[in-house]
Amino acid sequence: KAKGQKGKKITLKTAKNSIRISFDGWRRLDLSRMGITTFPKCILKLDDVDELDLSRNMLKKIPTSIQKFQKLRWLDLHSNQLEELPEAIGTLQNLFYLNICNNKLTTKNLPEELNLLKNLRILNLGMNCLDSIPTSLGALKELQEIGLFDNALTTIPNSVRKLPKLTKLNAKRNPFPDSTKQEEHADIIKHIETLYLVQEKDLCSSCLKMCQDERDKLNKLKSVTSSPTKKTTFPLLLTPNSSAKENQEEWRLR
Repeated sequence: KAKGQKGKKITLKTAKNSIRISFDGWRRLDLSRMGITTFPKCILKLDDVDELDLSRNMLKKIPTSIQKFQKLRWLDLHSNQLEELPEAIGTLQNLFYLNICNNKLTTKNLPEELNLLKNLRILNLGMNCLDSIPTSLGALKELQEIGLFDNALTTIPNSVRKLPKLTKLNAKRNPFPDSTKQEEHADIIKHIETLYLVQEKDLCSSCLKMCQDERDKLNKLKSVTSSPTKKTTFPLLLTPNSSAKENQEEWRLR
């Protein structure tokens, strides 16, 4: 922010006009990319929304009054300048999605109350200044996806790695002790199904034809959907290019 420059002032009228109805019928207040530097107090009058998007702004602080949004199920704060989160965030018991990627959060300023978000399924902490992950996050038993990429982590606690419903853990580009462990952490959640192999000569003609038909269908599907240049991504764990960490302003405006 240039010296003397003030952030955009959000009025209640502007906020009301920024409410959208999502495909699943939820009311979303979208104030992303607004140049906001201070949390707009007027939106506290709209605390009945289900989703709140304040991403790609210049917010440095989220007030304790965020606890008024008790219906909130989806909160996006990525690409701001947040250095801490309020303890009151732990009162948002309906949250299932929390994105605080690309900020300036440190481990010290992560509130312990995050472990109270018992319904949280997706948590993105990527591109911050975290040197460790609180073991207390192991209390989030419903967590399915977590982003920890582009931090300063050297290890991930077992309490987080072994969460019962965790299916995706993105911890790429952290200074783990050695490259082997880094690869393990980067793709640590794998579901392996038992694979039985038989030779074609051991199958009856009808079973062989059925297997061949299924194989043909699979190959046809792969040829339609596959893209050789597109790598596996984490669709719900926002993963901007790592260069954004060096140029946060550029990413914020995208």
